[in-house]
Order: sequence, then C-alpha cells, then structure tokens
Amino acid sequence: MVLPYKIATLLYCFNDRDDVLLLHRAQNPNKDLWSPCGGKLHTDEGESPHACACREAEEEMGLKLQPRDLHLTGIITEQAYEKDTHWLLFLFEVKPRLREVPPPIREGTFAFIPINQLSKVPLPKTDIEQIWPLFWRHRGGFFAAHCRVLPNGENEWTIEEENSQPRSLMD
Repeated sequence: MVLPYKIATLLYCFNDRDDVLLLHRAQNPNKDLWSPCGGKLHTDEGESPHACACREAEEEMGLKLQPRDLHLTGIITEQAYEKDTHWLLFLFEVKPRLREVPPPIREGTFAFIPINQLSKVPLPKTDIEQIWPLFWRHRGGFFAAHCRVLPNGENEWTIEEENSQPRSLMD
C-alpha cells in the first residue's frame, strides 16, 4: 500500500511522584484521546529525532532540553495507521522531572495522570495494546516494535528488538 510516511517523536515526561504527563488531544491524530506530547520531525531540514524532541518540548511545554536530557526508550513503526499514513515514532523518556503542568496549547490540555489511573482515561488503541506495556517493560532499556494493520482492522505486532536491562536515567 502506497501511503505517506511520517516521522515523529513522543515525549514521556514524569513528575516527582512518577505520574505521567499526557496531552488530551484537541486535534487529529488521536483527537479526544490522551497521549504523550511530541510532534513531527522537520525532515526537509534534516532534523534529528533528538533535536525534534527538544524542539517539541520547548514549543509545547516551555521546557528547554538538550539531547542528553532524553533517553530513547523505543522505536515504533506503524504500517497503515488509520489506513492513511505509515508512522515512524521515536519514544523518548525525559530525564528531568517536571514540577508543574504546562499551560494548554493549540493541540490540547495537559494533565499528570497517576500510572495506576492510565487504564481509566481514553488512550489510542495502539497505546493500550502494546506501546504502554512495552514502555513500562523496557523503561531504562530499549525496544523496537512494528505494528501492521490487518485487513479486518486488527493490529499485528512484532517485537523486533528489546533490551529490558534498565540503565540509570541519570547517565
């Protein structure tokens, strides 16, 4: 299937209680769902995933980061997401802990969600199926996974690489 390929970053931010910062999205993709903030790489400028994550953190949260403030936890490829786009997603955990909820932005409103409450907020299907479980299992390590949308609309997941060996996020 010939579809455009989009490359984006997602930022997994936490406060001192280890609550996760999520964005209640006011726009597509994932309108009306909760997801980590992030955004598309400026591929026409040759922007790296780390540079994109730092830029998005400043644009969306007012947070000035350097690449060393990020830990690349995972890479997700999604084939034919919502039947209109292929995605390459870089999932970064932000090492510095956030002290406050960022103000609302055009894309939506932020809130800290306790980890044990994630199942009670509406999340994207792929996040529920695999992305969050993979993130928790590999936090401090690394994973790569591929999601292929089947003709019946179900998702088929393949874990392509994983290292669950936690590393200190302070390194």
